[in-house]
Amino acid sequence: MKFDFFNESTPPLIGVDISTSAVKMVELSTAGKGSYRLEGYSIAAIPKDAIVDGNVSGLEQVSDAVKLAWKLLGTREKRTALALPSAAVITKKVLMSAGLREIDMESQVEAEANQYIPFPLEEVNIDFQIIGPAPNNVDEVEVLIAAARKEKIEDRVAAAEDAGLKVTVMDVDTYATEAAYSLIANQLPNAGKDQTVMIVDVGAVMMHINVLHNNVSIYTREQAFGGGQLTQEIQRRFGLSMEEAEIAKRKGGLPDSYESEVLQPFMQSLSTEVARALQFFTSSTQYNRVDHMVLAGGCAAIPAIEVMVQDRTQVNTIVANPFQSMSLGSRVKQQQVAIDAPALIIACGLAMRGVD
Repeated sequence: MKFDFFNESTPPLIGVDISTSAVKMVELSTAGKGSYRLEGYSIAAIPKDAIVDGNVSGLEQVSDAVKLAWKLLGTREKRTALALPSAAVITKKVLMSAGLREIDMESQVEAEANQYIPFPLEEVNIDFQIIGPAPNNVDEVEVLIAAARKEKIEDRVAAAEDAGLKVTVMDVDTYATEAAYSLIANQLPNAGKDQTVMIVDVGAVMMHINVLHNNVSIYTREQAFGGGQLTQEIQRRFGLSMEEAEIAKRKGGLPDSYESEVLQPFMQSLSTEVARALQFFTSSTQYNRVDHMVLAGGCAAIPAIEVMVQDRTQVNTIVANPFQSMSLGSRVKQQQVAIDAPALIIACGLAMRGVD
């Protein structure tokens, strides 16, 4: 029995990112003031179509992948933080008077939610957070309201609980990305202050765009493009199964023609998609430029992809590595972390919820 009379910090949490193609886990601990130590991480593939459009359609398969990822992580910690895809969450900023008690705020949140949530309130989980004072009025505060269908939350919780884990935090993937970005911002000039930074997270089927200005999110968007297209092309070209193609993509061992005939065209397509996202952002907002690009997701591990994106967009481009200045636990292989880091940005942001 462990007593923690003197332990004021929140208990550690494993950050668990359940994406279309894999379960990714990250475990962090504190390494002194404001710094983290990466204790361990793991990645376990999810079979095709077990997650469709962010929804769990094959509960048993997803739960098996969670179980395997936890086993690979090699930890005893079972408390986890999970995230919902941002598409499953409705968020809205509202103004409320600054002096409200929490209980009055709650009833006002429900009244507000009633107006813009297209489902009966009993089918929805609602949460809110005070962001800070309203920009133009000292008597008001800005409040962020987030709402999601209960079934969306329950599916993910069930997948983790069936694998023997305990879910203590449910976050949103864009907020987790922003938390991890706070570690990456230090790698940019002036730690990202007064800069406009576009985070491009290329998943298996979707490209998630999140633009921050002065380290605050100002714009999010999704484009249908992902690393799954490269896997399919490898399958088609070399007559492999889905699993074989996925392994070959990561580990190598494909014929010499792969680089020039398959990988290079895919990298060109990816750069074109990023350029499109950039143009869409600058033409549809008040911001006419982006100062830095941060590439995340599994595709960001493709060697020299950042060079090609930078050439195409003319914007300084780096690969996301939230662990760059962290000390590493004994279970972590240094060479491998740099390769896997861009895919672990959401799991890292979730794990940060458990470290003060």
